[in-house]
Amino acid sequence: MTQAAAPRLGAWRIAGLALTFIWFFFGGIGHFVLTKTFTAVVPPYIPFPQEMVYFTGACEIAGALALLYKPLRSLAGIMLVLLAICVTPAHIHMLIDDKYAGAGPVFLWGRLIIQPIVIWIFWWSTRPVSSVVTASGESQ
Repeated sequence: MTQAAAPRLGAWRIAGLALTFIWFFFGGIGHFVLTKTFTAVVPPYIPFPQEMVYFTGACEIAGALALLYKPLRSLAGIMLVLLAICVTPAHIHMLIDDKYAGAGPVFLWGRLIIQPIVIWIFWWSTRPVSSVVTASGESQ
């Protein structure tokens, strides 16, 4: 009796996982290196903006590192998706507040347009790999 091979990640899923790791790991480091920049874009209704920048930076780094440990990958993916959704109001705030107009409409609108796409990539690439194999023999 032969034992079925464990499902493998496809190339696209590996690329999505790499993007997710890079996005959050280096983004999280940015929260500590560029704290003033990140703090400046926290909407005024968020209490303790600098502490929130440190907290979210730590969450991003922890989540990115958890992606590397397969048993935590799915949970980390869910948490990072929720974190990405939670920071969307900051993107909207920057779009509607005139003091950020210097960033340019392409950048400000681009972030909002890309946000749902990258959130989907974060979610899709961190889902457990199914044991279902496609006709081409690749696991999904």
